[in-house]
Amino acid sequence: MESQSSSRVELPLSFVNAHIDVLVQLIADMLDRLMSHNDRIPLLPESLTRFHSRSAPGISVLDYLKRIVKFTKVEKSCLLITLHYIDKICTRTPLFTLSSLTCHRFIIASITVSSKGLCDVFCNNSLYAKVGGISVSELNTLEREFLSMIDWRLTCTYELLQEYYVNLVRTHSSGMYVIVGSTENSEDSDVEVDSTSRTPSLHEPSAIFADPSSATSETRRPTIEQNMAFAALRNQQQDSN
Repeated sequence: MESQSSSRVELPLSFVNAHIDVLVQLIADMLDRLMSHNDRIPLLPESLTRFHSRSAPGISVLDYLKRIVKFTKVEKSCLLITLHYIDKICTRTPLFTLSSLTCHRFIIASITVSSKGLCDVFCNNSLYAKVGGISVSELNTLEREFLSMIDWRLTCTYELLQEYYVNLVRTHSSGMYVIVGSTENSEDSDVEVDSTSRTPSLHEPSAIFADPSSATSETRRPTIEQNMAFAALRNQQQDSN
């Protein structure tokens, strides 16, 4: 127990104060797990979207996000709100799947749209396209498609972004991160989220996650929040054992 606690990395209570490199690590970890789940779902012709590539890009999601941060100076809120957009689109467009074929194009479209909509300073599409490894015309098309899929609703609350941050820390696959000052850090605390919030209770994950190995085309497309809840519950059960 001492070696485990000593290896943990303490993070600030608010995502605003977290280092952007840490946010990239947290988000990439969640997206990798989400893609791993969704890549097992058979790809149907009606599920194809403009975000699908013919093959998975040769760059990892982590390195892709690092590249975007390095060359576009994207703000932290624009990184986190990508998770909110995934939830919105999965709700509005049930056939859409964030997989290894769609994730990279989705990310660069999300960063482009959110930066323009939420930030005072942002890059032009030529730079976003170059950083994202696609043509300007393709990014323009993805941008229009993305805005349509989120119904042009670009914003969300600070509280919601904070929930994503807390859950990303809580469910990170390494278990190495811990938020300083959070009551959920106590070993005796009961890990559960208020039922009035958008994040589901960790004691009541979606039924489709009863056994992740049994995922089928009918039990598909978990949202980011459901993935967080399931991973947290699984970690909690392992700790209790």
